[in-house]
Amino acid sequence: MDIGYARVSTVKQDLTRQLDALAAAGIAPELIHVDKKSGATRTRPGLTEALKQIRGGDVLVVHTLDRLGRTVRDTLNLVHELTDKGVGLRTLADPFRIDTTAKDDPMNQLALVVLALFGQMERTYAAERSGHARAVATANGRRAGRPSVVDPDRLEHATLLRATGATMADITAKTGLSRSTLYRHLPAALAPTLRA
Repeated sequence: MDIGYARVSTVKQDLTRQLDALAAAGIAPELIHVDKKSGATRTRPGLTEALKQIRGGDVLVVHTLDRLGRTVRDTLNLVHELTDKGVGLRTLADPFRIDTTAKDDPMNQLALVVLALFGQMERTYAAERSGHARAVATANGRRAGRPSVVDPDRLEHATLLRATGATMADITAKTGLSRSTLYRHLPAALAPTLRA
């Protein structure tokens, strides 16, 4: 039996292309597991469910190898775990197709290592580009990252409470804002005193 797995890194990204490819490969929707979570961690509910469902003789099918993981070690460890269970791995859209059920094809091992390395390199370069963009934005006086979702009225209320000597417990109870949010958003002059 073929079991599908699809992953994107954030909830805002779209899985449609991967799901369409898995469906076109003949995998039933109930056999496709999905995650909207970084591939840098193995703690992914969809992957966990796929691994629970899969049995010896089955094949795990992914759109591309980097959907399984974004580090060489994690990806290769997962592939070895699958192999030890008698489970195959097949990719649908990698430039070098992987099908570990073809055990006598030496190109599978080479493709596996090369594509795992490319996935890790891509993740490293993306992190470097993001870091550089944040540094440039900060140097130019712009705030980098996601826009704040904190209600400005509640933040203003928290600032006034703190200025009048309210404790952190009082502020969080009255505004509904968490301690970490207050540390992040209150003016610097007030932030160091929030431990009270």
